[in-house]
Amino acid sequence: MITITVEKFAKMYVENNPGEKFNDIKSNLKAALSRKKAGAVCANCGEPIWAAGSVIVGSDGCFTCITGESDHSGDYEVYE
Repeated sequence: MITITVEKFAKMYVENNPGEKFNDIKSNLKAALSRKKAGAVCANCGEPIWAAGSVIVGSDGCFTCITGESDHSGDYEVYE
């Protein structure tokens, strides 16, 4: 995965999704990242959650369960 700050990901996401609010996305990303750091796992398979993707889909899941793909080398994950 490509690591990106919460701030940069939120900005990029809102630029590509004009109906979304920056502060809401940023807050949700921080909350998802906190859950991930606390050990949150995907409800489907038990793998660690993908914080960035979990915010977008609205529930905690891993990359593979959210996207149906196994190669995450070109996708983003947030950090603080």
